Amino acid sequence: EDCLASLDAATAAQPDHISAYSLIVEDGTRLARSVARGELAAPDDDVLADRYAMADGTLSAASFSWYEVSNWARPGGECRHNLAYWRGDDWWGIGPGAHSHIAGLRWWNVKHPTAYAARLADGVSPGYAREHLDVETRRVETVMLRLRLADGLDVRELGAAGREALAVEVDAGLLDADALQDGRARLTPRGRLLA
Repeated sequence: EDCLASLDAATAAQPDHISAYSLIVEDGTRLARSVARGELAAPDDDVLADRYAMADGTLSAASFSWYEVSNWARPGGECRHNLAYWRGDDWWGIGPGAHSHIAGLRWWNVKHPTAYAARLADGVSPGYAREHLDVETRRVETVMLRLRLADGLDVRELGAAGREALAVEVDAGLLDADALQDGRARLTPRGRLLA
């Protein structure tokens, strides 16, 4: 009931975009410690799936279309910044914990706001770490991230074994058969739940 009330309140505000991500318990957080001590229950996958289906139905009924597994928008309301992530474009992230990506180099800032501010005050980069994405890593990320999009993945991005496996995923109800006929691997509602 709380989830449905939140969805109703969000759609009543008439936004052009709504994100609805599942709760992930991140290591090193107060929530993770509470779950580890048994003070709070870990998120239940079945409950999360039910809430996702509720969100998709409610948002679709309110004229939102999913364009990424956890994002819905009215026409023209898609988040260009987030689409850059899923399409493997370049972006700059600013702030504590922010990630950036330029030409296959990905880096991220320290997470804690106090540490971030202290580094800036000292004239030191807030960067924490970076990685160079090799060709294979970029290929895997392209497949993983583009599958999250409503327009799916061009099957030419897959190797021969990957293309052969697509029929199995159609049979399992995870990929749309019509989209596959058009050369796209596109998730079904069931496939989005698994994603």
